[in-house]
Amino acid sequence: MEHINWLDKPYYSLNAYFKHTYGQKIYKIAVDAGLSCPNRDGTLDTRGCIFCSRGGSGDFAVKLGESQDESNVCTGLKQLSVKEQILQGKARYNKETGDKFVIYFQAFTNTYGNPDYLRRIWTEALEEEDVVGISIATRPDCLGDEILHVLDELSQRYCVENNGQSKFIWVELGLQTIHDKTVEYIRRHYPLEEYEAAVRKLDKLGIPYITHIILGLPGETREEMLETVFYVEQGVFEQDSHSKIKPFGIKLQLLHVLEDTDLAEDYRQGKFQVMEMDEYLELVIDCLQRINPNIVIHRVTGDGPKNILIAPTWSGNKKHVLNTLHKKMREREASQGDYSIMLW
Repeated sequence: MEHINWLDKPYYSLNAYFKHTYGQKIYKIAVDAGLSCPNRDGTLDTRGCIFCSRGGSGDFAVKLGESQDESNVCTGLKQLSVKEQILQGKARYNKETGDKFVIYFQAFTNTYGNPDYLRRIWTEALEEEDVVGISIATRPDCLGDEILHVLDELSQRYCVENNGQSKFIWVELGLQTIHDKTVEYIRRHYPLEEYEAAVRKLDKLGIPYITHIILGLPGETREEMLETVFYVEQGVFEQDSHSKIKPFGIKLQLLHVLEDTDLAEDYRQGKFQVMEMDEYLELVIDCLQRINPNIVIHRVTGDGPKNILIAPTWSGNKKHVLNTLHKKMREREASQGDYSIMLW
């Protein structure tokens, strides 16, 4: 199969994409913008998604020290700028192999806030000379007109090539699954049509999207998980068209059971079991073989914070998990796209 240099992996990793595009390693700095979520502030629910930690899936993020009240007004608790937090993030890395960064707005819902506030923090990140782009994690139902206007404004300012240089804006959509029974259980609170609408909105702005999928959700069969992967890999139909909008990237996330979540209570009550490592890796290989080789794989597992991780404990050794995955794929002579039927 013809594809660009995937380096040492049998799939198109984010690291390979960065090295192919920029010629060097790009470091990711995850930040917490002090935002909330309609699943937590009472708009849709107050409990959050059933698997989501108190940190809103941003437990590894640098804290901005600035938050918003219930009316989305910035309270300015510590008045730490994004720039200062980026500097903290940079200090964590040994930049022997690269000196460029992507800022990942990770915790909670990062398009759910005052548009002026969001414009400011996204702009501060994009203005950093050694930042090549930003990635914004959000819900598909939180892309209203005002937010889209801000994204369009910044895209036109920063993502248009200037002297051979341009930055990127990516939006990461938390889909997790396409199956209604699971959607209800995890308290996602939006239908599949909302995801498709979000993809179309982003496509009109020329903003690439990345879709999050969780593998191992309670009650889902292996076949159902593969159905979700197939649906995402195939893309979304354009409005009134037979053409499809393809994802730029996919994140395959292992289900984690974390402290202080309702999922943890169900796990302790024996309502479901987590996947064993071999079972999970075999599933990931099957998923990768069904994903078109042009789609960038941003994640194939996950490593929840060890201080709040209940299960599966084997996921805490991420290096071992990845090394085992690569070994299994080499032994099987398996690679991304082996069984993909999408024509690009």
